[in-house]
Amino acid sequence: MSVFSEVPQAAPVAVFKLTNDFNNDQFPNKVNLGVGAYRTDDGKPWVLPVVKKVENIIVCDNTLNHEYLPILGLPEFRSSASKIALGDDSPAILENRVGAVQCLGGTGALKMGAEFLRRFYNGSNNTKTPVYVSAPTWENHNAVFANAGFEDVRPYKYWDAEKRGLDLAGFLGDLESCPERSIFVLHACAHNPTGTDPTPEQWKQIAEIMMRRKLFVFFDSAYQGFASGSLEKDAWAVRFFVSMGFEMFCAQSFSKNFGLYNERVGNLTIVARDADNLKRILSQMEKIVRTTWSNPPSQGARVVAVTLNTPELFAEWKDNVKTMADRVLLMRAQLRDKLKALGTPGTWDHITEQIGMFSFTGLNSKQVEYMVKEKHIYLMASGRINMCGLTSKNINYVAESIHEAVTKVQ
Repeated sequence: MSVFSEVPQAAPVAVFKLTNDFNNDQFPNKVNLGVGAYRTDDGKPWVLPVVKKVENIIVCDNTLNHEYLPILGLPEFRSSASKIALGDDSPAILENRVGAVQCLGGTGALKMGAEFLRRFYNGSNNTKTPVYVSAPTWENHNAVFANAGFEDVRPYKYWDAEKRGLDLAGFLGDLESCPERSIFVLHACAHNPTGTDPTPEQWKQIAEIMMRRKLFVFFDSAYQGFASGSLEKDAWAVRFFVSMGFEMFCAQSFSKNFGLYNERVGNLTIVARDADNLKRILSQMEKIVRTTWSNPPSQGARVVAVTLNTPELFAEWKDNVKTMADRVLLMRAQLRDKLKALGTPGTWDHITEQIGMFSFTGLNSKQVEYMVKEKHIYLMASGRINMCGLTSKNINYVAESIHEAVTKVQ
């Protein structure tokens, strides 16, 4: 008998199972609206032209080698990544109280932050501190904090299913009623999975309560630039919270806005009270990194660093990002218009009111099942669709299928 015979079979990760089911489907007009990655209007992955250019620069640079990076990562990557999140003129950067850890994607940045907070926030090794994640949220948020040792991961109200928008009153109510010093995971922009973000005025209300009630801010920024096409607009909330004087973490992913999904390029930006606090925080981050991945990979980080630190490449990158954002905005408008033209029951304005890669359609689980089984259109059970999966060739079929699902299945 194997020593591992008692190991239970784990359930597959939903989004990857969905892709596997899609790949095995022989139906000629099948559509994958599940996977969280950009696709061109031909339904193909897109290597950003600026990325190709920078990769060639790196290949031809004979000064580079494969020596270990510093434990916290490539310095020019860390500093430039924090700058695009906080802004070049950020007072926190000018006051030398911003530091960063290069991580394995946005997930790695969340993991590093969670591990540090469990060890050093709200006492020592405090596993009882409540961690609040939005309802709904990206499913990995719950797991990352639970696996870091937090025993009390709770939802905060966010989505109003009836009006298909933000439940601001519920959100603010949870901020007022939660225990002081609770940790809140906030989506910086393009909320996953709903695509619904607070307005600047609403963010100000959220920040005021969080400051007054001594709540810890942990931003997850996975779509900067990708959501609206503007780096500044998508970073508004993060920069506002810094201006309010919060000590906070911001997990950044460069998977979507650079198309570097398999390079695992992430950054944890740390905004501390002062330079002395920052120094001690980073010293402990080094210890955590050492026992997690020991040393980060260089390729993806170097692509991002060269791009962000070279003015003409930076300008080209912003143009590439806007190309992606504009295509998503176009697909949103076309899908809404087609559903309205078909007379599909319900309101569909939320499709264009939402932002970013995903849309929370409002389809229920039976309607989703109908879409998958009868129409061969693959989407998450929550009703979330990836707008990048829509193309000029399949959008009519998708719209007609949604209409059919809504009218036939209750």
